[in-house]
Amino acid sequence: MNEQSFEDAVCRICEKSADYDAEAFYFLREGLDRAVRKASAEDPERRHVSGRELCEALRDYALAEFGPLALLVLTQWGIYETADFGRMVYALIGEGVFGKNPGDRQSDFDAVYDFEETFARPYEPPAASA
Repeated sequence: MNEQSFEDAVCRICEKSADYDAEAFYFLREGLDRAVRKASAEDPERRHVSGRELCEALRDYALAEFGPLALLVLTQWGIYETADFGRMVYALIGEGVFGKNPGDRQSDFDAVYDFEETFARPYEPPAASA
């Protein structure tokens, strides 16, 4: 995939719908690249990751990149749950930028983890003892 075609696809998606900030799609692509690299390190022939694997890679990337601000950044981009990652992936599939295997479903991204549990709770101060 060349950079221009990805940029064009993101522009077309964002023109059709303002659900997600364009930056969210670049974050998603970087997370996918990371997930594929990890999968390829385990199996050099592997070039595909599942929706769950992508969500987990995006979780790790968000925490590493933004730390305690991860939830804030994601929600500012319009991402509130893992199903949003699925909607974004399938928008890119619809633009012909990403591919999918026959067994892949958008529902593979549903409820992989809870954003509050994942991105907010670890940074909450400990409860005060009475």
